[in-house]
Amino acid sequence: MDIELARTFLAVVETGSFFNAAGKVNVTQSTVSMRIRSLEQQLGQPVFERSKTGATMTAAGRNFQRHATTLVRTWSQAKLDAALPATLQSVLEIGAPPSLWDGFLIDAIPTLKAKIPNLAIKASLATPDSLGPQLNDGTLDLAIMYRPQNTSGLAVEQLFEDEFVLVSSNKDPSVDPFGESYVLIDWGFEFRAHHLLNFPQFTTPSLQLGLGTLGLQYLRTVPASGYFPRRAIESEVDAGWLHLIEDAPRFAYTAYSVFSESQSDGIAGRAAQLLRRYASENLNVSRRKEIL
Repeated sequence: MDIELARTFLAVVETGSFFNAAGKVNVTQSTVSMRIRSLEQQLGQPVFERSKTGATMTAAGRNFQRHATTLVRTWSQAKLDAALPATLQSVLEIGAPPSLWDGFLIDAIPTLKAKIPNLAIKASLATPDSLGPQLNDGTLDLAIMYRPQNTSGLAVEQLFEDEFVLVSSNKDPSVDPFGESYVLIDWGFEFRAHHLLNFPQFTTPSLQLGLGTLGLQYLRTVPASGYFPRRAIESEVDAGWLHLIEDAPRFAYTAYSVFSESQSDGIAGRAAQLLRRYASENLNVSRRKEIL
């Protein structure tokens, strides 16, 4: 079977229509229709019911979906493996939002490479909404995220509890941390929702940054305040150039690793176990200090 037929089928499933699927796979709508007809001829069954409002899977389509996902994932992995240099044996594609790269994943990569010999890692920033579809279509092997949804066929393992706290680089205690120097950093949908609920006055902030690392660099340059994952700024607070705003609201989320159930005993499952161990050994240091 042409792998593009399976890829196009999954695009229709994800978007709900042939028209939207065409944009996702970068072909015309007529090409999508042609591919789906070819797929149905090869399967001997219709996979979609068409209507003016879109396309819904038939029973045959639902049965074919997991096979299509496996086909696309296997083909993507095969292309990567074929291009590997002789010194590398496998590829792991990891996706996560910026908040989970900062202060966690980027620090954990050396451990993954040390514990899984001859591993090539492809790392990407992703929005929370895109991680699930990328896992399903085989673009990603492992996703690190908050609040995973639509996890049918996926293994979900808890990694650690995350806490977002307000910090400031302004040494003048009389300056309002929620004043003109406050920076709204976009840490994803959950954070935005909770932030809006607690601070409706910041719907149009004077400065908004989409990457946490940019926020930290900005606070180094300009006396300002903003929310960051506590694990990402603890060393900066210890160094003294940042200080914690103790009485400000805090936002807590649970971080998870998510991967295909078929990869539980493979590289993705092993990497998830290593990340859980890394989180347990490294992200609780500050809490042990507080207890002591």
